[in-house]
Amino acid sequence: MKRAFDLLTATMGLFLLLPLLLVVALILALTVGRPVFFTQLRPGKGGKPFQMVKFRTMTNERNPDGSLLPDALRLTRFGAWLRSTSLDELPELLNVVKGEMSLVGPRPLLMEYLPLYSAEQARRHEVRPGITGWAQVNGRNAVTWEDRLEMDIWYVKNHDLWLDLKILCRTLLAVVRRDGVNNPGHATMPRFQGSGETNEP
Repeated sequence: MKRAFDLLTATMGLFLLLPLLLVVALILALTVGRPVFFTQLRPGKGGKPFQMVKFRTMTNERNPDGSLLPDALRLTRFGAWLRSTSLDELPELLNVVKGEMSLVGPRPLLMEYLPLYSAEQARRHEVRPGITGWAQVNGRNAVTWEDRLEMDIWYVKNHDLWLDLKILCRTLLAVVRRDGVNNPGHATMPRFQGSGETNEP
């Protein structure tokens, strides 16, 4: 039932939002340049990697030594607005249609974080990652990593269609309020450094 709901809703969403997607893509092409999409390998269900797609919100500006500048310096004004409204996440509907993501689930984080999770935290990969999730409507990027991962595991243990509908409704409210867009002092979140026991041997 969850997969059928995801597929139907994501397909309808892409169709209805196509004009908005085209406008955002055009503005990005004129202000940031091409490509207008940002793709990155992220862990999906079972930790299986997939290419997540988002609208690009940062430039590729680098230091003289060739390394990328900090996120806060590369984030454009329009990109910051896209993030605050969550419009940068809309292309992920394509990942939902392909079955790589769900509308609701733990957010797909970086591949390099996989060995840093405790055995309990790694349970976040027992379900498909989501465009939004329980942590996103309970603080988003403004909470600590430990709290965020704890909320992900709570969702894995308690999720059903009614909870998903509740989260989707609360997501709309959070987007309107622009709650928890970033962690204090960071463009989004600080890097995850692990929190104790990990899965490494």
